[in-house]
Formats: sequence, C-alpha cells, structure tokens
Amino acid sequence: MHRKSTLDVRIKSIKQETATIKRFTLQELNGSKLPPFSGGSHITTHLPKESGTLERSYSVFNLSEPGLIEIAVRLAKPSTGGSDYWHHRVSEGDVLKISYPKNHFALSFQAKHHVFYAAGIGITPFLSMMADLAEKEQPFELHYAAKSKEQCAFYDHLNENYPEHCHFYFSEGEKPKRLTVNLLKNHRIGTHVYFCGPEKMIQEFTNAAKSFGYPAFNVHYERFAPPVKKDSVPFGITLKKSGKHFIVPTEQSLLDVLHQNGIDVPYSCRVGGCGTCEVKVAEGEIDHYDSFLTDDQKRSNLAILSCVSRGKGNLVLDL
Repeated sequence: MHRKSTLDVRIKSIKQETATIKRFTLQELNGSKLPPFSGGSHITTHLPKESGTLERSYSVFNLSEPGLIEIAVRLAKPSTGGSDYWHHRVSEGDVLKISYPKNHFALSFQAKHHVFYAAGIGITPFLSMMADLAEKEQPFELHYAAKSKEQCAFYDHLNENYPEHCHFYFSEGEKPKRLTVNLLKNHRIGTHVYFCGPEKMIQEFTNAAKSFGYPAFNVHYERFAPPVKKDSVPFGITLKKSGKHFIVPTEQSLLDVLHQNGIDVPYSCRVGGCGTCEVKVAEGEIDHYDSFLTDDQKRSNLAILSCVSRGKGNLVLDL
C-alpha cells in the first residue's frame, strides 16, 4: 500500500488464543463502524517505533460484534519486529493506524467447491472466507494442521460453528495425524483449493496441486512474508529517463531503494502477490520471486515486482 488513506483505531480488547497467538479487536475511535471487508481481506498496520514506522499486514476477520475488525498475531521466534511489538508493546486502549481493508486472496466465484488448507496462524484468512460462504450456503471444507488441540487457534469457534466442515490434524499426542498433499487427490472437478501457512507448506501443496493436474486458476495461496531468496547478492539499477544509477544491497529490496531515492512506486502486499509495485524493465535479466506474473511474463524479462524480485547484474528500468 502506498502511504495514504489510513484509519486511526483503538485496541478494544486482547485475547490470548493459544500460548503464542493473541487476538486483537479493533474499533473506530468515535464508536462508528469500521469499513466492511470480504473474505480473505487483510490490513496493513503502522506500528510507531523509534527508528520509524514498522508496517506489517494481517488477515482480518470478525468473530464478535458488527463494525469491528479483528486480527490474530503469532509471536514469531525470532521476530522481525512486528509480532514482538504486538505481543509486548500493544495494550487495550492504545490507538494505532491501519490501512483500509484490501483483498488479494479473494474467494473464486467460479468454484463449485472451496477447500481450505491451513497450518498454524494460516487459519486467519479462512475465518472470514468461511463466514462468507456459510452465509451464502455455499459448500466448503477446512483441513487445519497444528501441533496439538491446545495450539490450534480458534478450535472451539470452528467446532461450534462449522462442525461438519472442519478436519483437524494434530502432529503431537497419543494419535498423531498429519496433513498431507494426498488429500488433494480426493476433490471433485470444479474444486478450488486455498493454502495458507508456513512457506514450506505453501510450496509443497502448490507443487502437488500442479502435479495432480489442478488448473492454475483453481489454486490460490496467501503469504505475508517474502519468499526466501537463495544466494541473494547486490545488483545495480539504472533509470532510463534520468540515467541515475543505484545499488540494491543484499538486505534491501528494489522497492526500498527506489523509495529512498524519491522514486514514488506504489505498493501493497510487499510479498510479490498483488502486482501493485510492478516496474517495467528495458534491459537486463531478472530473478523472479513473485507469485503474480505468469511464466511467460517472467521469461520475457520485461517487468519486475520490485518488492521481492532482484536483478542478475544491472537492470535498466523504464523509469
């Protein structure tokens, strides 16, 4: 998201869902309703820090009263700042800035059946999706993996509201049961599958769906962290219109460097999933790490998603 159109919200309540996951309920300052959102939507939160604003995105849902927005945050180890801030520096009554809800992980209107695969905190986007589908009386099922029932966030809510739709897989305990890609073989034609969880899980299930013959447009996934880049190295960029040259260091993205030098490129997800930060490339080869461009578009080397992808050597940007 480009830096505009934020909302001030108050933390109405904080609930400990599991030992490592907290649920935060957000309300409008003057008591009016927060903007509505569709299933799979997320917000970007703007967390004030001494070194500047920390932006983190979270799926939104609402398990309480109308007009509120809720998020769930897992305390990561190690944390890159976002989860540590939410767990240790946010209290009830605090006021923070958030973006308006956005949706890059929407339900497909073409699906005859929706099947959700979640692991850990990956359950959060499916909470709003299931609520939308249940209201419309459309078919769906959830396959949800966690280490144990105690570490399974929203277990009671899911069992109470969707008992016939939910299947749980606990890897610890007396009768451990694991979530496997073989389940993908059991869905009828017209099914759309949705994956959310750790990067390894998303990659495994996405690759399996492709190998089992799922059409690409039947497979959807959501990530809130950029994909891990192997052997990332610095690269140069040259702006075609001005001739200016910059270096993109290993620890920064092309988007970061462009913004630092006054190049106003819009952005939204920051994980290569929405296409907002696409920049045209005039010359050079690209290491693509996004999930937005098609294979043909990637092979053409004519565009780069500046939030995640990198150059092989120098790139000439059409800027």
